Amino acid sequence: HNLGYQGLFDGDRFPRLGLPESMMTGMTGAMEFYKRSNFLKAGIVLADKVTTVSEQYAREIQSGEEFGFGLEGVLTNRAGDLHGIVNGVDYAVWAPSRDKHLPYRYNLSNLSGKRMTKVELLGKAGLPVRDKVPLVGIITRMASQKGMDLIIDGADELLSMNLQMIALGTGDKEYQDALKVLEAKYPDQLKVYLAFDDALAHRIEAGSDIFLMPSRYEPCGLNQMYSLKYGTVPVVRRVGGLADTVVDYDPTTGEGTGFVFDEYTSEAMLAAVRRAVTLYARRQKWVKLMKAGMRQDYSWTRSAGKYVKLYESIVS
Repeated sequence: HNLGYQGLFDGDRFPRLGLPESMMTGMTGAMEFYKRSNFLKAGIVLADKVTTVSEQYAREIQSGEEFGFGLEGVLTNRAGDLHGIVNGVDYAVWAPSRDKHLPYRYNLSNLSGKRMTKVELLGKAGLPVRDKVPLVGIITRMASQKGMDLIIDGADELLSMNLQMIALGTGDKEYQDALKVLEAKYPDQLKVYLAFDDALAHRIEAGSDIFLMPSRYEPCGLNQMYSLKYGTVPVVRRVGGLADTVVDYDPTTGEGTGFVFDEYTSEAMLAAVRRAVTLYARRQKWVKLMKAGMRQDYSWTRSAGKYVKLYESIVS
């Protein structure tokens, strides 16, 4: 799921496992990783097939240490058996037409509940209701993997745009502290909730106009898929599952489902947000973009079918 977490232990603890010494012998040892024992490496080496949670991430983790965290060579050796399958969404839980956490439900044919949810969300956050101003939602683990450094570094310019923001999450203290400083500086534009709150997460997904997810890397990501279903236009970096699930808006054709940027810089993120804010003022085009996202199908039915085919290929 995430190559950043591998199950690494000092090599001198290996004998406690009761496994053959050959598992730790030289470069051929399935578990040996620079004289440490690595459970994930052993799984990759010994498995019949290897899966990860998006097609793009399956390619990225073979491309270099930035994504492979030292296992890129091992994964390249298994390239023929490595498969990326995007995670699915449970639309019985995450769909605006049936979401039990929403004060007002809505669907493709009637979006009025989205605006009413936004008004209530802003009211509870203590932010003024400004009809022509987009609300940007952020629901995240506050860590560098999630692009928090881009958000903090670009915050002043971001909040100089005609927008409001609500952020929910917990994580590294430096990011939490920085967000609270910004909240005090921009009391009419920014509300920060340092918590894990599932009900509030649903309301932010529904009440926001834009969802910001500028990840450094993202094996799959779920919030961008939730956002699509809720008509909350995602602004994402083109990595991992974000690249596989969000199509960059083309102003010439009007096609797309969100706004995508490539470089891991605050400038690139801000440019993508600016594109979104500009289009938001053109209501007809914006609603078309919202509805294109709401029509996407990232249900488990689709993903499970791919897993079944993979399992069948192994047993056959």
